[in-house]
Order: sequence, then C-alpha cells, then structure tokens
Amino acid sequence: MARVQDVAAYILEQRGPMTAMKLQKLCYYSQAWNLVWEDRPLFDSRIEAWANGPVIPELYRMHRSRLQLSASDVPGDATQLASDESSTIDAVLEFYGDMSAHELSDLTHREDPWQDARAAAGLAPMQRGTVEIPTAAMHEFYLGYAD
Repeated sequence: MARVQDVAAYILEQRGPMTAMKLQKLCYYSQAWNLVWEDRPLFDSRIEAWANGPVIPELYRMHRSRLQLSASDVPGDATQLASDESSTIDAVLEFYGDMSAHELSDLTHREDPWQDARAAAGLAPMQRGTVEIPTAAMHEFYLGYAD
C-alpha cells in the first residue's frame, strides 16, 4: 500500500506545481477510484469532510502554511508506487487533472461521500468539522459510476 506522501509526490511530478487544495482533491479521487478499480485503499490516511471538501489531515499538516506546492515540498517518493497504483493515479489525472481546485471542491460538494459525512455529523455547509469520510462510502458511491 502506498503512503499519501508518495501519491502526492507522484501527482506533483506528473502535473507540476499546483495549489494545496487541488492536490488534496486529486489525492482524494485517487483513493476513491483505487477503491473501485483495485478493491482496496491506495493509502491508509484518514480523509475528513472539511468545509472546502475532502482533506487528508496528514497531508495538510505537511503543507499547512503553503498555497502552492511542488514535488520538492512533499516528503514522498513516487518511485515507491506499484504499477497498478500509478495507473490509477494516471487515470484520475487524465479525468480530473485539468480542473481547477475550486471546480474539484465544488464537484466533491455535490457527491454523497462528503455530503453524507457532514450530514451525519450535523455540520452546516461552511462549518468547520473533522468528521471522517469512510472508505466504504467512497467505494459504494464511485462504484456506481464505474460502469
């Protein structure tokens, strides 16, 4: 299993510098689609339903004070990814990679995993919260789009 740092490093190496928010959303979608296509998590880090969409706190702590990130800003090693892991990320980048951070955030706001996690915690739309988005909910939702 990959580490979220390795996934982030791979994304930044493939796409170049990007905002921290965009990196968070691309890591989220990489996790979601790996759950569907490989039937297992891509990484073991918790994903939470924050006000601006899904956030991986472990990754957030690494870039907390930075808005723009490059591969050298993330202590990951893209070479540690297995070929099926990098293939999943490549497919995610092909589909979502040209979207802006705000487009990706808006997209996650319209999808059940983020909405359901926040609703279960009783969080208002822009209220801060740290409720987890379960991988089972991600798997179930995105599996519906896999056909």
